[in-house]
Amino acid sequence: MTEVDLTINTELARGILTGFIRSELNRVGFSKAVINLSGGLDSALSCFLAAEALGPQNVLAIRLPYRTSAQDSLDDAQKVIDATGVQSLTYEITGMVDPLITAFPEMSNTRKGNIMARARMIVLYDQSEAFRGLAVGTGNKTEILLGYTTLYGDSACAINPIGDLYKTQARQLARALGVPASILDKAPSADLWSGQTDEGELGFTYADVDRLLYLLVDQRYTPQEAVEAGFAEAFVTAVVNRIRRNHFKRVLPPIAKLSNRTIGYDFLYLRDWGT
Repeated sequence: MTEVDLTINTELARGILTGFIRSELNRVGFSKAVINLSGGLDSALSCFLAAEALGPQNVLAIRLPYRTSAQDSLDDAQKVIDATGVQSLTYEITGMVDPLITAFPEMSNTRKGNIMARARMIVLYDQSEAFRGLAVGTGNKTEILLGYTTLYGDSACAINPIGDLYKTQARQLARALGVPASILDKAPSADLWSGQTDEGELGFTYADVDRLLYLLVDQRYTPQEAVEAGFAEAFVTAVVNRIRRNHFKRVLPPIAKLSNRTIGYDFLYLRDWGT
């Protein structure tokens, strides 16, 4: 098996990402941020970075439980709020989502989870307006590549400071920043239904898929080269198919091209804004 080293320089990453948050907010005239805080590692990491970049008084962390949400998720989110000193708001989304869920008794857990994720997005953007802060994302590189996210739900944000960190790298940085141990050590979960875990749904561990994704994406290995590096062919095929199938989640909706300057094709860069 080819050795894959995903170790990062956490101090360098910390400086780059806090600088990114400040510069991207300042670029569009903002000085505050809002973030949905689930009690999981990724949102905790984004919150720690935002608090360091902007000052805790300029960050609003929002806890958005559903009636089946685990108490330890709320508790862990509160630990992040206490550790960072950010402002906070708790709003239960049960009343928002249950009318739709109960209208369709046959609804799958996936549909229910998507509704919850999009309800949380609604609250996030409402508070973005109320607090006058930009929405900070919490999706890591692994989730983005695999499409393990709800479009216009938890993927919705104005900026994403951790989207170029694989899950295992996000854990390294979170540990370096002092994210509470209870968050670092628990099984990753979106907490959308009882017993749900990320790795259980995906069918593989983050440790394994991060190593494969690093070869496929960062090192530009072909699928066959990844197999030759020691990964099972079925695993490689499944991951490559997920990346391809979920490409639409990583880009703006395609626009049919009619003019010389089409948004997303020719109208792309800051220089196009007259700056």
